[in-house]
Amino acid sequence: MNSIKNEKQMHSRREQWRELLAKQSQSGLSIQAFCARQGLREKAFYYWRRLLRSAEPVAFALVETGTAQRSGGARLELHLASGERLEIAPGVDAASLRLVLAVLRERA
Repeated sequence: MNSIKNEKQMHSRREQWRELLAKQSQSGLSIQAFCARQGLREKAFYYWRRLLRSAEPVAFALVETGTAQRSGGARLELHLASGERLEIAPGVDAASLRLVLAVLRERA
């Protein structure tokens, strides 16, 4: 019974930290500034980021294709499981894209 309760609490904490990690990524703030605003310890932030990244594979999902308003060409935007976004501009060379994807796979 106790292990089920602990498991549920850990799952809840994981979800809470997933949301915080995504929030920080989308905020545009440095980790230091984000943690200060949220009343979080930076050490805890880095611990949970490392823990969650090592526990989950990088997952890609095609979110949107369309016409980019800034460049006038088609763009591709990927939302990563970590909450980060990867926007691929028109004309990006395949070698650069392969390099970026390889780095993301290594982080997982």
